[in-house]
Amino acid sequence: MSYLFCVLLLFISFLSSIQNSFAQTHKIWYVDNIKDKVIGDGTEENPIRDLQYAFDQAADGDTIFIFPGIYQAEPEEYIEELCGNCQEHKTRVNASKGFLIQGKGLNIIGSGKDRTILVTNAGYGVLLENSRNSLIADLKITGGKRDPDGNATDAGIVVKYSTVTIKDVEISDNIHQIDDVVVGIGGVFGRENSEIFILNNLIQNNGWDGVALYRGATAYMADNIICDGRGAGIGITWDAVATVYRNKISGYWKGIGTFGNSRAVVRNNLVHENLGWGVIATGTSYMDASNNVIIRNGNCGFAVWSLECRGICTNNIVTENGWRKEWVCPCVGVWATEINPNFSITYNDVWNNIAGNYKDMPDLTEQNGNLSVDPSFVSQNDFHLKSDSPLMDQGNPLLSDPDGTISDPGIYGGPNARR
Repeated sequence: MSYLFCVLLLFISFLSSIQNSFAQTHKIWYVDNIKDKVIGDGTEENPIRDLQYAFDQAADGDTIFIFPGIYQAEPEEYIEELCGNCQEHKTRVNASKGFLIQGKGLNIIGSGKDRTILVTNAGYGVLLENSRNSLIADLKITGGKRDPDGNATDAGIVVKYSTVTIKDVEISDNIHQIDDVVVGIGGVFGRENSEIFILNNLIQNNGWDGVALYRGATAYMADNIICDGRGAGIGITWDAVATVYRNKISGYWKGIGTFGNSRAVVRNNLVHENLGWGVIATGTSYMDASNNVIIRNGNCGFAVWSLECRGICTNNIVTENGWRKEWVCPCVGVWATEINPNFSITYNDVWNNIAGNYKDMPDLTEQNGNLSVDPSFVSQNDFHLKSDSPLMDQGNPLLSDPDGTISDPGIYGGPNARR
């Protein structure tokens, strides 16, 4: 066999492999809720009529495009041997699931938050399990049903052993309650060994935490509106890890908290009009809280709730907190249950809080860069600083604004600000 003939055979084999790879490219499946009792083949001309059937038929890496409509899940029993938020991790939990994405990564794309509506009818509304590299975008998730087992971590989206991006999604009106179960249905809950990117979503009017992270979950949350629920707007618990940038949290019992042995970087968030505390660090957790505006929360603005937690509180504006009867903490700006030498509080503006600016700790005004002055916001709801604000360029000199000047305190200052 000649050399040239061998080369030709290799070239033909190479072309064949390329053709096979093209044949194996990821598929786009179309779904519509046409009520004609036809299954459909998933093409744009003949879409699949059942959304869960589409999830089941798709292969890893495929895309599910969902036409406008209301899609009702058929709930099923879901029993798990591990509990996300129990003292004993190995605790049996009886829950229910709505839509399930399991053992594959899918790109699930709706036609818009007001046009593609998933009604889950279950505690774990959209459950991702062993689903790596999934995307959920441009749709609404609603209509969950609370499970009777109080240990069930019910939420619009529950993520276990998965990697998922949740972008431009509305998770709302999951408000079903059971009288003898305190907890309700949350927004996005991250569970065991999951990695979640939560970007530019509206999470509102649900029955429990907006975003909660449990056992081994990590998340990057940015530019979300999380409002009008119960529990905490963002709760980072157990050994979870989170980056929390530029979110707006309001209308919860509590704003942002790190608990257990969790770790979080919390920057440029607006935390306002929550009933209890605004931002809290407790347990043995670590929190870097920088450039937040913590305003008009019912009790305290910022709290260090244990001697064992560690962290940094810098460049924040903590003002006008304490408008309701004391509940979970005093109606002050900054409160520490004990003097904690491992939690640095520097370059903050703590001003005009109802029952005082500091409690159970030294008054830090004029110490370590901390001030107590009117921040001079543009308006009650516009938290840009006016050009003559006394806080301009008065933040932590170790941090810079995007233009390279010394940082301003508040949500429009510091390295993670967006104008």
